[in-house]
Amino acid sequence: MSNIDIGIATQDRLDIATGLKRLLADTYTLYLQTHNFHWNVTGPQFRELHLMFEEHYTELAVAVDDIAERIRTLGVIAPGTYKAFAALSSIKEVEDVPAAADMVQILNKSHEQVVKTCREALKLAQEANDESTAALVSDRMRIHEKTAWMLRAMQ
Repeated sequence: MSNIDIGIATQDRLDIATGLKRLLADTYTLYLQTHNFHWNVTGPQFRELHLMFEEHYTELAVAVDDIAERIRTLGVIAPGTYKAFAALSSIKEVEDVPAAADMVQILNKSHEQVVKTCREALKLAQEANDESTAALVSDRMRIHEKTAWMLRAMQ
C-alpha cells in the first residue's frame, strides 16, 4: 500500500475497505440476481417486471463501480471475481428460475440485506470521520430502502 495521507488512520482505512468489500460483493450479487430475473421472468407481469429489473440492474452496474473505486481510493485492492464475491456476500444465489412473484420477493429480501450491509459499513465510516465513504454508503442505503419499499408494494 502506498503512502496515503487523507486524514484517515491506516487501520480505519483498512476496516472501512473491508466493510465496502462486503457491500461490493452484496451489490454485485444483487446485480447478477436482478439481471438473471430480467432475462428469465415470465407471466402476466412480464413487461412490467422485465423493464423494472432492467432499471434496477442498470443502476446497480454504476453502483458497483462507485463502491470499487472508493475501495481503491482507500488504498485497498477491490475484489473482482465471482469466487471473491461469493465468499464475501451475504446474499445467497438463486440457482433455479422462480416464478415472477417469487422473484419480486427474493429481490425485496436482497435489497433489505444490502441495506443491513450498508448500515455496517456506514458505522465504520462514521467512527473514522470518513465523510466520503459515509456519503456514498448513505446514498446507497437510501436507494436500496426505496427499491425494497417498491418491491414490497408489488406483493
